[in-house]
Amino acid sequence: MTTAVAPRITSLHVFCAVLAVAVLARPLLTDALAVPVLQTAATVFVAVCVQAIPFLVLGVLLSGAIAAFVSPAVLRRALPARPAAAVPVAGAAGLVLPGCECASVPVARRLIGQGVPDAAALTFLLAAPAINPVVLVATAVAFPGEPRMVLARLAGSLATACVMGWLWQRLGRAEWIAERARRAAPQTHGGGRLGVLAETARHDLVTAGGFLVLGALVAAALSVLVPPAWMEALAGQLLLAILVMAVLAVVLALCSEADAFVAAALSTLPLLPRLVFLVVGPAVDVKLIALQAGTFGRAFAARFAPLTFVVAVLCAVGAGVVFL
Repeated sequence: MTTAVAPRITSLHVFCAVLAVAVLARPLLTDALAVPVLQTAATVFVAVCVQAIPFLVLGVLLSGAIAAFVSPAVLRRALPARPAAAVPVAGAAGLVLPGCECASVPVARRLIGQGVPDAAALTFLLAAPAINPVVLVATAVAFPGEPRMVLARLAGSLATACVMGWLWQRLGRAEWIAERARRAAPQTHGGGRLGVLAETARHDLVTAGGFLVLGALVAAALSVLVPPAWMEALAGQLLLAILVMAVLAVVLALCSEADAFVAAALSTLPLLPRLVFLVVGPAVDVKLIALQAGTFGRAFAARFAPLTFVVAVLCAVGAGVVFL
């Protein structure tokens, strides 16, 4: 006798249901948006989402392909034997082995489990989601006519990754990383490599898509709720603007493939605070802190996250002074 298995409701089903409700409620939504303020907010929200979604989809597909077809052993074999020299090589690997923030944490764990020096693995963790080609192209599209932002983001993010790697090599202790992170992580996906690709891309898209919507909502809210005089006053206080944008990057926890469009929507602010937002976000935010605590232990996250925040802000400011 076989028992009936209840159908499993996935995030894809929820997404389709919400989309269907939105289509059926279109007349009501159209009437509700007749208010000029809501029309402005809706325009900003839609613009951010429409611009960012293609890069978000491309990014998660690349991340899934890397998880499915590129073993961390490839990077391990390419790294120099000396940890100090392995750090910049691991940082540069982010240009050719892209991944989103969520994917970079388990990849770094696999690298450590395969014997890669901690400093090099953590450098790759910070570099891969911040300087990969998808992120740089998205930044160029979000800031047309401002190629300096692309160079500044590349320099600031790569410097953050390398400085953190060298600092961890010099100051970090092996016991700060939980022992479970040093054991080789088993592959749990079925269905072969295509199954790994599909599952990784689906998971990253659902996760990152939710944060993209949150970021677009915040950008839309700021465009209509914050008086222009406040934004102008913040723009005139450069240090305060840098601090506010750094904290906002930590709280919003946007995907690196989409954060440039949210930063571009805050056009009242100077380029430097927005650059800080773009460098800090992929390096340290609330979801990354939670992932790092769960993967490497709370002792690691309690030390790594605050130090990364300070280093990212300083490197972003330094890159901004040079390139902007």
